[in-house]
Amino acid sequence: MQTRYSPLVVTAGVMSALAVVFGVLMVADPRTIEGAPSWLKPAKFAISTALYAGTLAWVLRHLTTWPRLTRTAAHVTAWVFAVEVALVALQAGRGTVSHFNTSTPLDGAIFSVMGVAIALQTLAAVAVTWALWRQPFADRARGWALRLGMALTVVGASTGGLMPPPTAAQLARVEATGEMPRSGAHTVGAPDGGPGLPGTGWSLTHGDLRVPHFVGLHAMQTLPLVAWLVAGLRRESARVAAVVGAGVSYGALFVILLAQALAGESVAAPSPATVVALGAWAALSLASALAVRRIVVAAPGQAGTTSLEVA
Repeated sequence: MQTRYSPLVVTAGVMSALAVVFGVLMVADPRTIEGAPSWLKPAKFAISTALYAGTLAWVLRHLTTWPRLTRTAAHVTAWVFAVEVALVALQAGRGTVSHFNTSTPLDGAIFSVMGVAIALQTLAAVAVTWALWRQPFADRARGWALRLGMALTVVGASTGGLMPPPTAAQLARVEATGEMPRSGAHTVGAPDGGPGLPGTGWSLTHGDLRVPHFVGLHAMQTLPLVAWLVAGLRRESARVAAVVGAGVSYGALFVILLAQALAGESVAAPSPATVVALGAWAALSLASALAVRRIVVAAPGQAGTTSLEVA
């Protein structure tokens, strides 16, 4: 049956199938791009977009009073993901990088189209987030999970805007030679393409903006999962507190990882300051969890309320 979010369901299925195809191509095609298998990036994009599309379809089911907005968001997201993965695969087939590639007019045009497409998709996500904050939820814990999850996802997606501006080295090359084959990078403090973590490719030696980008994008799955895990708590105030506490904790982790990346520090080699920040984050997150437990133990048989409830 056709629904407002059917394009996202179809997209999730198609991208899942493409992830398998790209996985086969990684085995069949021995070429590499900057040290990584040529088809690794298309495979990662297919998996990521399949997960995002499937999750967003589930989120849109909860926006019962916004049919036009949800329909538009679903179609925009589906088309953007189709264009994005197609262009990433095209560049992989050509044996060149897809992002930040301005070495030829064609490559520059492809990168520009990808940038415009993702900007449109981010605007659609902003609209969905706005609607979530306006819609009442009978299950207030789930409502907070959806609102905070989408808000953090939008913030995480927006970190992609930090990557395209030319680096100092790229600007220096333009000044010296008049050429700029690359515009932007996800690595901070070095060119892209150095040693990276297996699977993700995140830099082992320098900062990498893909780390906070990844963490932020997956808030839309993580916080609803928290809401599902605490659904058995009898007190509504405890469920809401657990979800909001998880949202604050998740946002704090994102900020720490973003600061770490911008400082040019590898996620695999945290500085003492980052270790202290992560320790404080872990301690405060644990204290938040214990506070929720105290709410449950204090009055296990009552259905409490919370000032965080939104009608």
